[in-house]
Amino acid sequence: MLIQWYPGHMHKACKDIKQALPDIDLLIEVLDARIPYSSQNPMLAALRGSKPTIRALNKTDLADPDITSEWREFLEQEQSVKTLAISSSQPEKAKQIIELCGKMLPEKVAANKVIRTMIMGIPNVGKSTIINILAGRVIAKTGNEPAVTKQQQRIDLKNNIVLSDTPGVLWPNVENRNSGYRLAVTGAIKDTVFQHDDIALFAAEYLLECYPELLQKRYRFEVLPTEATQLLEMIGEKRGCLKRGKQVDMDKAAKLFLTEFRAGTLGRISLERPENIVVEMMQLQVIREAKAAKKTSGKR
Repeated sequence: MLIQWYPGHMHKACKDIKQALPDIDLLIEVLDARIPYSSQNPMLAALRGSKPTIRALNKTDLADPDITSEWREFLEQEQSVKTLAISSSQPEKAKQIIELCGKMLPEKVAANKVIRTMIMGIPNVGKSTIINILAGRVIAKTGNEPAVTKQQQRIDLKNNIVLSDTPGVLWPNVENRNSGYRLAVTGAIKDTVFQHDDIALFAAEYLLECYPELLQKRYRFEVLPTEATQLLEMIGEKRGCLKRGKQVDMDKAAKLFLTEFRAGTLGRISLERPENIVVEMMQLQVIREAKAAKKTSGKR
């Protein structure tokens, strides 16, 4: 699935971010702990250089804790990157971001200089809630719909830290097909952009392979199905998602399944692991090279 959802305010936000970055001392990127790779903004990776960066893995209360640990170790292999595992349901953990800012820029602290930070994150990753926790008051508007924040704002966090907020930004297209699906499953992309049953089938197939015990615990089937379509049909039957003639309403069953995943009702689940992403990136590179070769041959 190729995601191409790029509202006008996101294009403007990208331009504003590029202009502001040279004056920023430290970046804070809020990631979805369930999809740490897919929720990273490739634009930031291209622009930040070696600028100190905190990658805050939010929603860890919904993610597989063992896999979150794997991601923290993997992400911190990158130069000048530190990670934190946080959740808006545990404000004290989120507040560790302020302390870590000082630890990463000790020369600023020693000179009693202001640390200029910028916080970024894809839509619906929980960035606005984290900002409100850090500020100790309601500043950023929150909501379950993606793309709530529409413009930048500067926030004084005290402790000589100034935070620049940015809108939740997606990029013009998501090259990695699996990342597009993962973004949709977690709710980073508006539901109007895709078909619910298509996205739910992707999630169902993954959960059948990696978390069958959680599915069995939640739905209590006598025998757990092995195929994603059959799983959604059985969930639909069990939960009364039926049309006339007692046919399963797959769209309704898919919406229910996605809602339960996003709420954590199915359990603590991560949709990607570092080793899987390494393979996917190698596959993506092959696709890029093939496209480049085709484009070059076409010019001859």
